Amino acid sequence: MDGRGLPGARAHSGRHTPSNRLGARVRLRRWLAEAREPRGAWPRTRREWTVDAVIAAVVIAIEVGGSHAGGSWKTGQSLPLTPNPGVPAYLLLASGGAALLARRRYPTAVLAFVLVTTLWAQALQAQLVWFALIVAFLTAVVARRRAAAIASLVVGYLASVQPPWLIGRTGHTTVSFALELAAGLVFLLIVGELIRVRSQRAAMLRHSREEERLRLAGEERMRMARDLHDVVAHNISVINVQANTALHLMDRQPERAQSALVTINEISKQALVELRSVLGVLRDVDGAPPLTPAPGLSRIGELVDTAAAAGLTVQVTQEGPQATLPVDVDLAAYRIVQEALTNSARHSGGTNAAVHLGYDEHGLLIEVADDGGARPDRPAGRSEGSGSGIAGMTERAAALGGTLDAGPRPDGGFRVRAWLPLSGESRASGARQ
Repeated sequence: MDGRGLPGARAHSGRHTPSNRLGARVRLRRWLAEAREPRGAWPRTRREWTVDAVIAAVVIAIEVGGSHAGGSWKTGQSLPLTPNPGVPAYLLLASGGAALLARRRYPTAVLAFVLVTTLWAQALQAQLVWFALIVAFLTAVVARRRAAAIASLVVGYLASVQPPWLIGRTGHTTVSFALELAAGLVFLLIVGELIRVRSQRAAMLRHSREEERLRLAGEERMRMARDLHDVVAHNISVINVQANTALHLMDRQPERAQSALVTINEISKQALVELRSVLGVLRDVDGAPPLTPAPGLSRIGELVDTAAAAGLTVQVTQEGPQATLPVDVDLAAYRIVQEALTNSARHSGGTNAAVHLGYDEHGLLIEVADDGGARPDRPAGRSEGSGSGIAGMTERAAALGGTLDAGPRPDGGFRVRAWLPLSGESRASGARQ
């Protein structure tokens, strides 16, 4: 015999379990909290305040003025003169129109208040009473208060055709009027939904534009951070090496110490110029494009001289016909060679480095290797004491659709190998990634 025939079996059914009752109470409390909590917002700009004030003033003028004028007209020869609705009706219409100033912040409360004042003013023989209610209704629909909006339609419809069970009888609301009113209210609901959908699309478009702006700003900050790192790290490394040399040779070999100080002076001037160039873009001091072109592989000799000042002998080799590189590829190649030589001078402990440039019709191959004491067990892609240098080189290559690999060589030393595509399609694909 199954449990359905036992006394109290209903208490164990899925509908009446204590957990379901608890869940229902939680949902009820959540609904009440959402109903009490206003989700709207006050007008944020003076223009929005002005628009809301103009709407409220126009609605009050139409309803009060129209109701007053309607009470002074004779609508037909067989009908008596319609009396004016009186001061209480005017106050109700004015208060309903004034409540529209808070419709953005409290759409449901304003709709309920305007519905009461409208029906009350209509009961006092006011003529034009529906404008404030239409504005409050459309605001509630746009604010996604559909339940309150539909409830106001039902209440307004029943108040207009009361009693509904006498529709079509003599002396009561005609069937045609009831159907026309229902169709008009449904049309008003459709218009409100269309306005809501349009406003949502506009809000989504604004949100997507803001996200795109933030994304572009983030990418620009990353690019500038890489440029600052490349400029500062490279030159400060050379200055540090030369300063140590000057300190050690100050007493024993003053000529070499003086030479090191001269190198520090020249490198520091160069660092200041490059740093001012980068910071000038950030501050937009001059409001004009920079006078000096962006660095490229045509200035690789400067990198060789700077590395030599740091005690590193650099040999540059080239394979394939040298092609004119796009500006972004040329800059990225220069920065990669610069950072790789900086890492060699700072961390390798060697005295020699080799830079190989391989050109072909599809891309540029860059390889920088040194003969330092890098251990084979060192983790690939990292160098001792390095911060974000290799990460910055990798980001530069990836931004152009290229690749970069950095790690120790099997026979000792460290190697950075990068490939940068030349085609615009490949570089655009890499930027999207």
